[in-house]
Amino acid sequence: MISGGVKAGYVRPLDIKNGRIDLTHGSGGRAMAQLIDQLFRPALGNDILAQGNDGATFALPPGRVVMATDSHVVSPLFFPGGDIGALAVHGTVNDVAVMGAKPIYLAASFILEEGFPLAELKRIVESMGAAARAAGVAVVTGDTKVVEQGKGDGVFITTTGVGVVPDGVEVGGDRARPGDVVLVSGHIGDHGMAIMSLRESLAFVSEIQSDSAALHGLVAEVLAAGGVGVRVLRDPTRGGLATTLNEIAGQSGVGMMLDEASIPVRPQVEAACEFLGLDPLYVANEGKLVVVVAPEAADAVLAALRAHELGRDAARIGTVYEDANRFVQMTTRFGGRRIVDWLTGDQLPRIC
Repeated sequence: MISGGVKAGYVRPLDIKNGRIDLTHGSGGRAMAQLIDQLFRPALGNDILAQGNDGATFALPPGRVVMATDSHVVSPLFFPGGDIGALAVHGTVNDVAVMGAKPIYLAASFILEEGFPLAELKRIVESMGAAARAAGVAVVTGDTKVVEQGKGDGVFITTTGVGVVPDGVEVGGDRARPGDVVLVSGHIGDHGMAIMSLRESLAFVSEIQSDSAALHGLVAEVLAAGGVGVRVLRDPTRGGLATTLNEIAGQSGVGMMLDEASIPVRPQVEAACEFLGLDPLYVANEGKLVVVVAPEAADAVLAALRAHELGRDAARIGTVYEDANRFVQMTTRFGGRRIVDWLTGDQLPRIC
């Protein structure tokens, strides 16, 4: 466990440069304690983690508690704009934030494959620690396990987040109403296409970077600007924008009409999608926010999004309407109309 460690006696230093994970690192003995003390603890350390217990005890501010958990199996582990370590923090921080909560604590569980280089693990854990500190959250407990070579894929990370929703904040996927406005905080598809471009060795004049980022600061600005007019907050990860909007339409019992020309997509992302036969509406994002907001608050929320570094390219992309069928539709650039249906199958495996 991350909370364990060697308390006394001489322990030889890890050979970070040449060393590799072996089965003893998951055995619960001295090798595991050495890995925790010399690699995990320096990167993730904080006062609660330093208590060395099997779990974390902490106080929470007043409000409703939110908990979210997410497993991260991205391949490759390192990609333009991020890596699995930072992604594991951002993904769970965002899941907590879009519930209207301030993220406070994280738990982290690592499944390591025998033979994985310690230097790469150190890089991942240090990135994770840096992302957590930048987001103002602490990794306060965790666990490590090791599986035999060939039975994993380097590193899998599961993170669980805890946060608190302050009084007066009410958001949820079942709160969209006819007449509401649909906003997105910026260009869609960046993360999924950063992964796929690397896998497929696609080269563009401008490299596609993952948008992986913690969104809780942006969420706070949206809630401050829109107040009770903010109905729904979501981060469109697996399945992309299309799947997220279908989820909201289903929960709220409404339809949505999107405007294709208003949905921001980078030219290189669009080109990569066209080359690979993919639709950017279904490509994952890891740093974008979808907001469904009452029409009277839409302009204020859009301005708040654009004033924030992570929302400079925010756009109004559609409206909510009454529809018992709960269809998400879109007017195309050519003046036609099509159904934006649920994704069938998995067009982009192992991207988050």
